[in-house]
Amino acid sequence: MQQHHKKHPHLERLRKTARRVDVNGSSRILILSDLHMGNGGRRDEFRRNAGLVETVLSDYYQPQGFSLLLNGDVEELFKFPLEDIVTRWESMYRLFMSFSENGFFLRTFGNHDASLQDEQGYILAPYLLEAVRLVYGREEMLVFHGHQASIFLWETYPLVSRLIALFLRYVAKPFGIRNFSMAYNSRRRFAIEKSIYEFSNQEKIVSVIGHTHRPLFESLSKVDYLNYRIEELCRAYPDAALPEREYIESRIATMKEELSDCYRQGKRIGLRSGVYNNLTIPSVFNSGCAIGKRGITALEIDREKVRLVYWYNGRQSRKYPSDRDSTPMPLGQTGYSRVILNEDRLDYVFSRLHLLA
Repeated sequence: MQQHHKKHPHLERLRKTARRVDVNGSSRILILSDLHMGNGGRRDEFRRNAGLVETVLSDYYQPQGFSLLLNGDVEELFKFPLEDIVTRWESMYRLFMSFSENGFFLRTFGNHDASLQDEQGYILAPYLLEAVRLVYGREEMLVFHGHQASIFLWETYPLVSRLIALFLRYVAKPFGIRNFSMAYNSRRRFAIEKSIYEFSNQEKIVSVIGHTHRPLFESLSKVDYLNYRIEELCRAYPDAALPEREYIESRIATMKEELSDCYRQGKRIGLRSGVYNNLTIPSVFNSGCAIGKRGITALEIDREKVRLVYWYNGRQSRKYPSDRDSTPMPLGQTGYSRVILNEDRLDYVFSRLHLLA
């Protein structure tokens, strides 16, 4: 619910200083975050999905006229020098910039690559911003990485970033300590999302973030969404005809399996819900990350719809369950496939936001 007593000065400043980009019913925009590009070596987490990212950008999104917005932590500067990253992935940078021909290419910075603000010769310097306001008529989607919601991280960033970088480069690497780019533990991720959720409802805008590596659609985590859809299908079952009942039974069985997997994983990772009050308001979206073990997630703003999608190697990854038409769409002969995890009309999202916030 709306909480006017809550103050979010960093997020309010972001909204005021963000670059405005007007979008309309014909706009097509891909939002991808948390690539964590390194030097191409063993410790480069991006390397595993680099071929997938390059292929979907060049063979799918660019030919279809999408603009591209990279939402922070594009480079992993805690571990690697910028010149090594740019040298290794120069062709990827050229591919990013080519999206300007479709409409625009922009990128925000995250906590792992905020030092780029001081790099005058950085190849993507002309496109580097802290936040972007996608203005859709009278509505607004504020795109920013998300670390700004952590007051401690924001106010101590210069010192903390130096300490982390020194540890990763000069302690973790020589002694073979494995490290991951996942932002914070579950409790801190939840706190960051909750702060952004409160701010978004207060301002009656949609916030699109990255940072936590956790895909969110309409403020719902995967667990919340599965519970919500199972309940919805159960309510529809009594009035359904026989063929539809069989479909509902099949969908519920599949979702129950996926929910069980989530809870089994939750025992290890400290599973937290994405619902921040009793009535979920669709004000926070998260594109996830591009360094998943099985594939990448991304957000598409496609004409008048918003969509969370999952790309993976169809020869190696299991099908990602969804109650939507989750039939994988192969991308030519590349071996990669795309699945729609969730989708809604933008007018529904904004209407629900205004009615409930």
